[in-house]
Amino acid sequence: MSEPVELLPIAQLRREITRKLDGYLREKIPTVRQEEYENNGEGWVLDKTLKYSVWMRKPKRHDVAFEDRVWAMCARLGFNSLSLGRTLRLSYGKGDNERKQVDVLAADDEVVLVIECKSSGGEQPRTETFKTEIEAIQGYRAGLIGTLRKQFPGHKIKFAFITNNIYVSKETLARIEAADIAYLDEEAVNYYHELADHLGPAAKFQLLGNLFHGQKIAAMDATVPAIRGKMGGYTYYSFAIEPERLLKLAYVLHRNNANMRWMPTYQRIIKRSRLKKVSEFVESGGFFPNSLIINVDNGCKPLRFDKSEKQSGSTTLGLLHLPPKYRSAYIIDGQHRLFGYAHSSRAHSELVPVVAFVDMPGSKQLEMFMDINENQQAVPKNLRLTLKADLEWESSDKKRQAQALKLKVAQLLGEQKSSPLRGRVIIGEEKANERLCISLDAVSRGVDRGRFIGEFTSTEMRKPGSFYRGSIDTTLDPLIGFLELSFAFMRDELPSQWNKGRGEGGFVFTNAGAEAILRLLGDFIDHLLQQGKADPRQQAPSEVFVQVRPLLSHLVTYLNGLTPDEIATFRTWLGAGGPTKYLRQFQSAIVEAVPDFEPEGYEEWKLNQEKQFNADSYTMLNEIETFLRQDIRRRLQDKHGSDWIRAGVPQAIYRDGSTRAAEKQYEAGPGVTVDWWECLYLIDYQKVMQHGGNAVWLELFDQTYTLPSDRKAAWRNKSGWFNELNRTRNKVAHNEAVTEEEFGFLQTLHSHFDLGGTGRNN
Repeated sequence: MSEPVELLPIAQLRREITRKLDGYLREKIPTVRQEEYENNGEGWVLDKTLKYSVWMRKPKRHDVAFEDRVWAMCARLGFNSLSLGRTLRLSYGKGDNERKQVDVLAADDEVVLVIECKSSGGEQPRTETFKTEIEAIQGYRAGLIGTLRKQFPGHKIKFAFITNNIYVSKETLARIEAADIAYLDEEAVNYYHELADHLGPAAKFQLLGNLFHGQKIAAMDATVPAIRGKMGGYTYYSFAIEPERLLKLAYVLHRNNANMRWMPTYQRIIKRSRLKKVSEFVESGGFFPNSLIINVDNGCKPLRFDKSEKQSGSTTLGLLHLPPKYRSAYIIDGQHRLFGYAHSSRAHSELVPVVAFVDMPGSKQLEMFMDINENQQAVPKNLRLTLKADLEWESSDKKRQAQALKLKVAQLLGEQKSSPLRGRVIIGEEKANERLCISLDAVSRGVDRGRFIGEFTSTEMRKPGSFYRGSIDTTLDPLIGFLELSFAFMRDELPSQWNKGRGEGGFVFTNAGAEAILRLLGDFIDHLLQQGKADPRQQAPSEVFVQVRPLLSHLVTYLNGLTPDEIATFRTWLGAGGPTKYLRQFQSAIVEAVPDFEPEGYEEWKLNQEKQFNADSYTMLNEIETFLRQDIRRRLQDKHGSDWIRAGVPQAIYRDGSTRAAEKQYEAGPGVTVDWWECLYLIDYQKVMQHGGNAVWLELFDQTYTLPSDRKAAWRNKSGWFNELNRTRNKVAHNEAVTEEEFGFLQTLHSHFDLGGTGRNN
């Protein structure tokens, strides 16, 4: 007969949680052994000195630290029966050798979790299939369950793999689920720790909903009196229920990596400060008269509803039988109100009002969430973009579907463990930092301008993209696979750039760099299609990448050969035009190495570099500068009279202008008078206009010198166009090519100041 499972005494749980979450192993030893520990090569260092002994510490191995973190997660979620130590071995047969080592065993009053932890210490995630482990569990599962039932009768028993820094493919995940084994990764562990910070043991309901989705909750009474009616074309039920009961049924689809397998996920993570206020309000006797909004998942079957004989108008009274199953009710609105009751003594006696829809499509749930929050607490832009991919995925509008696909590609490149851009693309409500600095917008634009998906109207495909396979569902995985291979190649071949953050000299793996690379990859695909060397609509992503890799190697060679000054130039290309400037430089490098490479738009750009706009730009610049010199001086003289220099011009600018005038006067000789005002630099006039502050700007310059596009800008920024004008002037002065964009800017200024018809296209 097998011995009872040795468990940690409940009284020691709190102290053990602290020890498990500590990143170090610690030992108290006699002082005389300190040197022995420090010299044994295991990494022990002194932590604290006592009178007759010392505390030593060393970092935990990654696998030990992760296993401890999983154990602590279970403890913090309210599993009060937990394995003691890391050497638990359970019998699954009659023989002494038929025993299985269990990493973490966690139980509460209803369930037992048998957890196997796997961790990889590599820099990149390791790929695992778990074939051996799955087969092993199938062999000892029945015997192990029999052993556990002797100590935990009536409990649900669940086996789980929990991994750290390991990539699991969709196929492997399907095999794990088919074997009735739960799977969580380090993102999920972090998520449940974060929930525990906010909810304490109430966070366990989220875990149970994940692990036992659709399974019946033992001894659960899920019957409530209700009203049935219609709203927005959907059947709904209105009822009141104790929070304690609803908490067991409910699940919140928080928008994070832990829940990314379920779509759509839309809720923001619970805020501790807000939850605390709600809890205090509830505990002090407060209540919420407004209803929680939920969706009941009943597998597209009608809920059992026993109608009452009494009816009222278009609504029906009766007794509603909610499905007594884990994760059968999704909270669309009201998570803080519900979880505010989690620690309250009123959770079993108070009633909360609920409006429940049934089997509402995920996209409609998301739309309702967005509608509610747009009118209450605004959803941040990046989260809106993240949610938009889910919201429009099943749209009947093909143009919206295509946009959803672009955003979904951006989202998965930032979320999937297989993606090298994981941790580089900002998802949901994540905050940008030096490395997490690529926006969903930038990736989506790159996918769009790379022509991978194609052009669509609301009803039909106008032009198929290079990877488009007839639907967004069939296009997603091949396109993601190809882009992952391409960015992984860039990561491996450009280690110095990959390891640098945005503020540390990095420029390749930023918004501008990522968008330009995506657009260049689109050029590569078009080039290969024209030569008949690749067919992304038919070939596997790896086969397409093999053809692209030589072209991508030329880009890597170019980027690795850039000088510090050239890199610094790239980093100055900011704003909306930055990605295109990156792209043109990248294309130039490839054209030099592959002469028959002819990317879309490149020849036109080359023509712009051949100074076709310089002559007209020179003329317009002279007329603009003449206007500025005369008009600004006249306005200052009109306001200040003969004292206009001292009252209206900064002393340093007057001094510098006078010095330059004296030098020119000396060179000019007698009979020529040089005016100091004519010797100011173009940018000096901007400083003169700003010299008197906002009041003078508004009085003298605002109406004439503010461009229509800058009307809402701060007053100092309204003259920001001087900087671009000065850069263009310097290019003309140094005989550098003026681009079509710069030429258009000069035309805009020339027209704004009503300087006549000089300049082509006026």
